[in-house]
Amino acid sequence: MIEMTTLPNGLRVVTERMPSMASAAIGVWVNAGGRHERPEQNGIAHFLEHMAFKGTKTRSALQIAEAIEDVGGYINAYTSREVTAYYARVLGGDVPLALGVIGDILMNPVFDPREIEVERGVILQEIGQSADTPDDIIFDWLQEAAYPDQAIGRPILGPSERVSSFGRQDLSGFVEEHYGPGQMILSAAGDVDHDKIVRQAETLFGHMRPRNDVAAQQAVWRGRERREIKTLEQAHFALALEGPNYRSHDLYAAQVYTTALGGGMSSRLFQKIREEKGLCYTIFAQAGAYEDTGMVTIYAGTSAAEISQLCGITMDELKRAADDMSEVEIARARAQIKAGMLMGLESPSSRAERMARNLAVWGRVPGLEETAEKIDAVSMQDVRDFGARLIGSGQSALALYGPVSTAPDLEELRGRLVA
Repeated sequence: MIEMTTLPNGLRVVTERMPSMASAAIGVWVNAGGRHERPEQNGIAHFLEHMAFKGTKTRSALQIAEAIEDVGGYINAYTSREVTAYYARVLGGDVPLALGVIGDILMNPVFDPREIEVERGVILQEIGQSADTPDDIIFDWLQEAAYPDQAIGRPILGPSERVSSFGRQDLSGFVEEHYGPGQMILSAAGDVDHDKIVRQAETLFGHMRPRNDVAAQQAVWRGRERREIKTLEQAHFALALEGPNYRSHDLYAAQVYTTALGGGMSSRLFQKIREEKGLCYTIFAQAGAYEDTGMVTIYAGTSAAEISQLCGITMDELKRAADDMSEVEIARARAQIKAGMLMGLESPSSRAERMARNLAVWGRVPGLEETAEKIDAVSMQDVRDFGARLIGSGQSALALYGPVSTAPDLEELRGRLVA
């Protein structure tokens, strides 16, 4: 059963007890990600996530790790474009310990200058590693091509020159600006007791003063091309079209469309481009959503000799899917989405994250039956209509990396969609 409580200062607590579980996942999701940064702050949200584990007023970095690992658990965090999450997985009896550690790293970070320098080096290495991973960096470039000169288009890790300049005041200033109780959701699932978690949350976070929510910069799709020619074994191709946001009535149609198009081994792109033509090893399509925009993304890696053909067939399949997507394909895609959702939610960590994300978007947590009904309600005509709007909008972006000099440009690919 899902239970929710809002503390007087606005911090929301949501839990789901899973009677068969001996473990629990618990974390705090903060509405402060990459798109909440000003240009001069690019990378600070991610830097802050790293620094959370580098010491508090009562624990050293080693003591933070030992506190959780001494009981066999783990603690981690991540930064996305819209949220930063701090979470742990422990046995049910150790939930108070885990929440206490998470509360400590959020409420009492010291931002020791020596630790800042150490972690700066770690993040610069992470940036370098990402730059050396073509099928990683290309998605940052695609995001920037879709939303140039905007917070949502900037890389989460930030550029090296920015990361090299951040200091203690930059970190504490971002916390003061964005880490208010109204921007936080405490979510837990598994072997948990809602009332006990609420009482501990009041102790840990109840003293926080409410703060005004700082709105993220509105996303404006501009759709450009970025092409980086480099001697690599593979030519990397990533295409994006503007998709629906979280609250759009098209969201589930977009998920069904992209799953049928490129969501598995039976999908059109996989069957046509890999199985029939042998042009690639990896190809997929997916739909991602944000507060005010979304992206339908297609990615593939191929050889320099095949990149032009792969691009052309991809556009043809994208267009054809809007014309003749079948009932059989749509039923299979719906089944894939529902099964993926349900299998994923066998994990307390997935359930805790789902509750936090839904509460942030909707102000409530829809039941699994409600979500399944919305997926089942997507008809063949819904999918075809969505596909027609998607390709008819002309809102696309392109990123190419590797031996891609012969690849068609964005205007040529757009023209192929409307031909």
